[in-house]
Amino acid sequence: MREIDRLEDELSPLPESITRIRKLISTLELCHHKAERWVTNIIEAIGEGDTAKGLGTRTAGELHPAERDWRDACVALSAWCAGQPAASVEIKIGGRSASCLLSKLGERSALKEWQVQRLIERIREFIGWPRSMHHGDSVYVFMEECGADFEPPGDAECPEHYREHEEFWKQTMQTRIHDTVNGEAADFSLAVAIDVMFPCNWNFVGNLDIVLGAIGGELYAAQPLTVCARNICHVPIRERMQTVCRTLQCSLQNQRSENDVDSTLLELLGDVTAPQRWLVASLDKTIRLQLRL
Repeated sequence: MREIDRLEDELSPLPESITRIRKLISTLELCHHKAERWVTNIIEAIGEGDTAKGLGTRTAGELHPAERDWRDACVALSAWCAGQPAASVEIKIGGRSASCLLSKLGERSALKEWQVQRLIERIREFIGWPRSMHHGDSVYVFMEECGADFEPPGDAECPEHYREHEEFWKQTMQTRIHDTVNGEAADFSLAVAIDVMFPCNWNFVGNLDIVLGAIGGELYAAQPLTVCARNICHVPIRERMQTVCRTLQCSLQNQRSENDVDSTLLELLGDVTAPQRWLVASLDKTIRLQLRL
């Protein structure tokens, strides 16, 4: 890390093109379902010396297939909340039967409907559908703010937004999902699980399965909950990112014949200049820190 700081000091002030690429690295989240593509975009940008990528650069109205799954999840959950039997919801969510997922909710109750409605709001706020993300009613209100350990404070108070259903809020806060973190037994508040059910996660449908099961009373999950960076060791691109890091190190050392590296990425990077070395080192550090490589 000191080497990266030294390189940055030598480059100051940073050219705008380098700053733009560094922002891409700073916003990289390897729990995102498109993380592998993001990494490739960053490497391409480093090789080219600039980028036009970033938030808000996608063509308006363009949808990734995963985003259709998020919308379908909202449709299915809304149908259940409206009283439609789980077995009659005949759509797919990420290749999974919505009726099968909804069946985990079990017998309908006012508490379950309230919890599922929070889940719908969480997903809708993120995808901005069916309303604009800037619409006041589309802003999700967290049931509890928590730290990096995803654990709410013991003296948590019900937010004003949920006071009308404070008992539901309290029961949701107190319900614990039991799973594992890095192979060790762990548990997690259902309220926080709903709060951090960001649909962009690589395991959105798997997480949805666990949360719906918990709402239905199935509190011992068969698989670990992987919201945000929790249990990121399970991310399917982990092995690929190890290869990427070896390739980045190879580039920094000006080597071209190492085993277990990606020659295509090396070609994209080319012969790196001092600013590019700083970016390559920064990307390598970011990946290693997030995945604990």
